[in-house]
Amino acid sequence: MATVTPVRPVDATPPGAPGPRGARRRSGDGITGYFFLSPWMLGILLLTLGPMATSLYLSFTDYDLFDTPRWIGLDNYARMFQDQRWLRSVQVTALYVVLAVPVKLAVALAVALLLNSERKGQGLYRAAFYGPSLIGGSVSVAIVWKAMFSDDAAVDQVLRVFGVHTGGWSGNPDFSLLMLVLLATWQLGAPMVIFLAGLKQVPRELYEAAEVDGAGRWRRFASITLPMISPVVFFNLLMETINSFQVFTSAYVVGGPNGQPAGTTLFYTVYLFDRGFGDYRMGYASAMAWMLLLGVGLVTAFLFRSARGWVHYSGEKA
Repeated sequence: MATVTPVRPVDATPPGAPGPRGARRRSGDGITGYFFLSPWMLGILLLTLGPMATSLYLSFTDYDLFDTPRWIGLDNYARMFQDQRWLRSVQVTALYVVLAVPVKLAVALAVALLLNSERKGQGLYRAAFYGPSLIGGSVSVAIVWKAMFSDDAAVDQVLRVFGVHTGGWSGNPDFSLLMLVLLATWQLGAPMVIFLAGLKQVPRELYEAAEVDGAGRWRRFASITLPMISPVVFFNLLMETINSFQVFTSAYVVGGPNGQPAGTTLFYTVYLFDRGFGDYRMGYASAMAWMLLLGVGLVTAFLFRSARGWVHYSGEKA
């Protein structure tokens, strides 16, 4: 009688592939990862995407925070271009961006160049220049800044020594916006640190070779420093431009909801806040917010487009 030998089932799992236990472990790891990500996912859903979707809906309605929103289509957007205060806020904000961003970046780069060289106590100097960025956006600093530039205050008294009589910057329409530009420039810590990090990455051999060829300090700066840190310059330009469009605290403290004096500090965000929480026109304010997002997006796209001609990344082909 023939003996029947039991045949062992063939393992169809390819070599190196995880078995059932490994697959279960990997699935458990995925669930654990999503569990730890859940606070962030809930935060962006409830605190960012949800309010954005609600704001987009309200921008097409007439809503006063108390009654039920009433759908009016594109009326809020069409009304903006007939609103003289809205046009004024766009003008003031655009002028501020054009003035504050290049001045702030130029001063930040100059300070970074000074702090780039090795010297005694350079850590203290860097902390001193970075300090204002930590408190520059607070209400208290804006109040002190306004007091410093008021009539017969510290700045006015110093200027009188040189024969300059302004009668105070905070109440003078010719100087009120410039006062806010100086406040933004004073908060140069963040771009200064980024510039300093970029300067540290420039190879010293390039400067040594340029010195051998007889290149002066300005020539080395224009031909070596600026091209090598152009990605850092672009990053700071992009971030400061976006931030400048969103200035609110200092402008509101200095000029109030009406942008005093004479509407010269009526920033876009100040007028948006006044329409939404002063006049209870939340539908109109929501439309203004989306117009601001559209404007910042267009400016950002323009900056990225222009960067192709002057931003140079290491390793890219000429």
